[in-house]
Amino acid sequence: MANLTSKVVIVTGASRGIGEAIARRFAADGAAVAVTARTAAEGDHPLPGSLSATVQAITDAGGMALAITADLADAGDRERLVETAERELGPVDVLVNNAAITYFEPVTDFTERHYRLMFEVQVRASFDLAQRVLPGMRERRSGWILNISSPAAIHPSGPPYPGALPGGTVYGMCKAAAERFTTGLAAEVYADGIAVNVLSPSGLVATPGVVHHHLDKLVPEELHEPVSYMAEAAYALCTGDPSVLTGRIAFSQPLLAELGIELPA
Repeated sequence: MANLTSKVVIVTGASRGIGEAIARRFAADGAAVAVTARTAAEGDHPLPGSLSATVQAITDAGGMALAITADLADAGDRERLVETAERELGPVDVLVNNAAITYFEPVTDFTERHYRLMFEVQVRASFDLAQRVLPGMRERRSGWILNISSPAAIHPSGPPYPGALPGGTVYGMCKAAAERFTTGLAAEVYADGIAVNVLSPSGLVATPGVVHHHLDKLVPEELHEPVSYMAEAAYALCTGDPSVLTGRIAFSQPLLAELGIELPA
């Protein structure tokens, strides 16, 4: 395993939840972290969490972070994100695509606007940002790209379908697309020394967004997972040897067990 000392990292969707936890974990290891989301300050969004709070937590702990407010549904904002991170911090070594916008609606009621927005943020943005950082990674023959997914990418089991996520079809489509993109890209850039992986939680992480959608009520508490498990698993995938640890569709707890990493429950 390598470490992230002096590495430059972009973490999207880092104003709260999994993205915030990953950004704080990476910064604690010495990375300079560019954090991005739409929510710049507390009160800008109904849910708790903001880029300013994430940056404050990182700097209070002695780390380095740069807040770049961006709407990842906007191609211009995506371009500005990478340009700003590279200008202020240096060439990007690690990209973590975590940002998501989600609507849980049945297919019959799903609007065109919601459909396009979900794919733009969860699929197109990850593809676009990867395209923007890959030339530099290829030139240096080093880099890590991590896409955050979900068990929703797994095909429903049935019939019958007692455990189907209500209104989760489009969400699952987005995550499945991200996973296929990941494995394909991993094959394309393997010879360049770049690792590309997917990480999903093994259990439910009760992030503010999850609680907002009441998804925590659908999963027994014993199947909930601390957000630290995702942060530590993400760290492992973004410091591992790209010649070995790439092309993985990994789940947090099995990955940590495989690598011999123990965390408190």
